[in-house]
Amino acid sequence: MSEQRKYEFTGETREWRGVTLRQIRAVRAIGLITAGTIGGWIENEKNLDQVYGDAWVFDNAQVSGDAWVFDNAQVFGDAQVFGDARVYGDARVYGNARVFDNACVSGNARVYDNARVYDNACVYDNARVYDNACVYGNACVYGDAWVSSKIIVATRSDGYTFLLTPDKDSILRIIAGCQYFDIEQARKHWRETRGGTQLGDESLAIVDHLERMAKICGLIKGDGK
Repeated sequence: MSEQRKYEFTGETREWRGVTLRQIRAVRAIGLITAGTIGGWIENEKNLDQVYGDAWVFDNAQVSGDAWVFDNAQVFGDAQVFGDARVYGDARVYGNARVFDNACVSGNARVYDNARVYDNACVYDNARVYDNACVYGNACVYGDAWVSSKIIVATRSDGYTFLLTPDKDSILRIIAGCQYFDIEQARKHWRETRGGTQLGDESLAIVDHLERMAKICGLIKGDGK
């Protein structure tokens, strides 16, 4: 299995909280990225898969793809970006975090600790995904949302994923696709947009399920939130 290296270091470095980050440059075309494209910043080659075309080993599995770090984005520590994942803008991925498959992290987002972002999930704006949280499916975490280890997941019959988690103010939020609601807002949305349909009925049933699970898990106490 021959290696086809994707990138090299430009020689430019920057310091961030005692970590030396190194700028990358594509040495070959990677999807829509042309050879010579300047990328973002990583600490070392374990942060971004280096092998293009042939397989790269991660957790005893072989993966390959077009993963890339763009702009001023930073990936460091033991974090890894691989598959066809993208990290853009001023985003940071660090700690023991993993971003893979077709996932995207952008804007001023942060993914850290043992968090996982994968499938077609997106994390952007000022969102934070951390602790042991997993964001996946078609979920989008954005705005000022904070997603930690306290997360409950349900999936509709069409594969649409619903996540329930407390935000930074401990208010329970349902994240589904690019929708970000508290529980009552979620009910109102699916009644108004899909009322009387199978997917609408499923959506409302999932909201009820998430609320019950939140009570069981202690995220809702008594009649409070």
